[in-house]
Amino acid sequence: MESLHSLTTKERETVFRPVIYLLIALAAWTVYSRYEQQQAASLRDSEPALSEPEPPEATANSAPNPLFKCDGRTHCSQMTSCQEAKFFLKNCPDTKMDGNNDGIPCERQFCNVNRRP
Repeated sequence: MESLHSLTTKERETVFRPVIYLLIALAAWTVYSRYEQQQAASLRDSEPALSEPEPPEATANSAPNPLFKCDGRTHCSQMTSCQEAKFFLKNCPDTKMDGNNDGIPCERQFCNVNRRP
């Protein structure tokens, strides 16, 4: 076998060309593999976690009580409970149930917090 020093330039190109192509292919495969791993990781991070939905909390912003609806009633004499009067005061327009504007409707009929036994 001849040594590499004794080969002509053309012969050397013929010997090393497949090696260079193999190195280029290996580098391209490595880059592509890393790209796919990054894409898979970003998809995992962007997908929402599947978990059970949290129960709704009772807050000031929660939906109005479905037991009541605004139907035009505005006075305490038209209410049947303190809970209903509070709903109307909070959610319905033009109510006339809180004369002293303290946020407590129908204090004489239903919502008197200082009731004596």
